[in-house]
Amino acid sequence: MITCPAWRGERYAVLGLARSGAATVRALLASGADVWAWDTDQAKRTSVVDQWHDDLIVREPGTLEIADPLEIDLTGFAGVVVSPGVPLNRHPIAAKARDADVPVIGDIELFAQAREYMPSNCVVGITGTNGKSTTTALIHHIVETAGIPARLGGNIGLPILGEEPLPTGGVYVLELSSYQIDLTHSLDCDVAVLLNITPDHLDRYAGFEGYAASKARLFAMQSKDHDAVIGIGDAASAAIARSLSSRGEHLYKIAPGACLDQSRWPSLQGPHNAQNALAAIIACQALGVYGPNIDRGLESFKGLPHRMERVGVVGGVAYVNDSKATNPDSTAPALAAFDRIHWILGGQAKTDNLDACRPSFAHVRAAYTIGEAGMLFRDLLSNEIPTTCAGNLTDAVELARAAAEPGDTVLLSPACASFDQFKNYEDRGDTFRGLVEALA
Repeated sequence: MITCPAWRGERYAVLGLARSGAATVRALLASGADVWAWDTDQAKRTSVVDQWHDDLIVREPGTLEIADPLEIDLTGFAGVVVSPGVPLNRHPIAAKARDADVPVIGDIELFAQAREYMPSNCVVGITGTNGKSTTTALIHHIVETAGIPARLGGNIGLPILGEEPLPTGGVYVLELSSYQIDLTHSLDCDVAVLLNITPDHLDRYAGFEGYAASKARLFAMQSKDHDAVIGIGDAASAAIARSLSSRGEHLYKIAPGACLDQSRWPSLQGPHNAQNALAAIIACQALGVYGPNIDRGLESFKGLPHRMERVGVVGGVAYVNDSKATNPDSTAPALAAFDRIHWILGGQAKTDNLDACRPSFAHVRAAYTIGEAGMLFRDLLSNEIPTTCAGNLTDAVELARAAAEPGDTVLLSPACASFDQFKNYEDRGDTFRGLVEALA
């Protein structure tokens, strides 16, 4: 795991003990910090205590207390480390920490603090409303294909503090949500990438402007001689690029409509992946990756589960799992990438419209809506696309199977969150995969 001598003897509160929170507790304790840890889930609290007891066998970590940070005196603490899922605009921990003059941070900030004590490395940080997981995984894959030691972390992969430090010359590739950026204050990325900004997570911000400002902070933390890669296909991202114009040759702008030969990249189809690929190419060039290694990485990239993932072909019909598309802007590229689509959509709606998807409605032969948004989306689509409110995913797959003809694509691209009927988008995608396998 990643540790830091600067944390020794300091006091930290950790709120939220899922994967990243549990890894944070272990890293702090192993560094000699004293930790007050809390989660509303008793099982998670017990798991952290059990792990600490196991660690005592092999090292002498700091002390661990199980206590709600809202109920202890935070005076003198070095930080309150919260899960990105904690809504700082509503949760009382923000005010309590502010009153005690204690910073509220996340595990990415702790990683940033530890960098000066680790072997010399590079960090690539990738953010954006859509496409950041694919771009992050692609950059990581290209770097590894080039034979450079790399770690994948942040909003994807394993918790970064739970990873072993890289040797000198290694590259950390971090997917960063706006929530994680909000909790980070000193991460100086060697390469920072912004793909796009469209309305999302607005319940956590003072309007769209606040959300865009969160993304912009990734560049505010950078040294001015480090590289910024920005897609300028939307007004908010273009404004951030203009604000960085003084960086000169260290600023790379990606205009919409990038024209690339994607025929040799089977997992990078569609116009949105042209932008993702171009951002990855520029980032890897900035890292000094040799051109042929970039080509090999693009050609061998397998894509991500639940993101335009072909899970089977049954009776000449392709079934594509795009469960990770949890808003209309994220669904739009999938609709543009295929023809003759039987579109399964719905769940917990983030918007009351599907305007972002409208340019590709001509690609859709029929739609099948599910979940809480089922009736809303049926009403939105029925005047333009034959639409059935299927209610649930099982029935939607069966309806699509019955209607689809060889050469068609059955596409699960929900444009919604999953929590009305599933644990998460992964659960939704796995369920779809199982239903498709049962058809074979």
